[in-house]
Amino acid sequence: MAVKTHTWISLWFLFAAPVILWDIGYCFMRPRSMKGGDLHWFWKPYAWYQEVDYVYGMPAVIEGDGFPNAQALLNLIETTMNISYLYLAYIAQWPSAPLIGFGAALMTCSKTVLYWSQELYCGYCAIGHNDFWTIFALWIVPNSLWTLIPFFIACQLGKDMAQTLNLAAKKQTKLTNGKTL
Repeated sequence: MAVKTHTWISLWFLFAAPVILWDIGYCFMRPRSMKGGDLHWFWKPYAWYQEVDYVYGMPAVIEGDGFPNAQALLNLIETTMNISYLYLAYIAQWPSAPLIGFGAALMTCSKTVLYWSQELYCGYCAIGHNDFWTIFALWIVPNSLWTLIPFFIACQLGKDMAQTLNLAAKKQTKLTNGKTL
């Protein structure tokens, strides 16, 4: 039985992998990756983002905040799962590949909700210094993508897996009732 794939899901996983890997590198290489660091040239766009979101900025480094690197570690696991899904679905044709994709998408969604919740419960400690439009354009919109798209991926892959399980259950019921397929 061929693995059911969806182009939009595969494109998201392909798009997300290099973006997340770049982000992981930035976090793990701080402060060298930050503005003024010798490796900053590779992460130049972070120069303005580290001023928008202090989780990515110098305040987190100075405070010894472990959240950015803990998140980066989870990003590494998530990205490995994204790439594994693509390999297992398209190359290995493993029927359980959607389970890996579902787990990866759920992980991305829940990790981003945690990121949002952290801000809510600390009184917007990392982004509260910005005006509304900066928060909206540079924090809410991008983080919404990392919440909504993985949520819809998890819903789609969950629906696909449920359909497969229901089909298998119907076949099993026919077999146990003595009927042939």
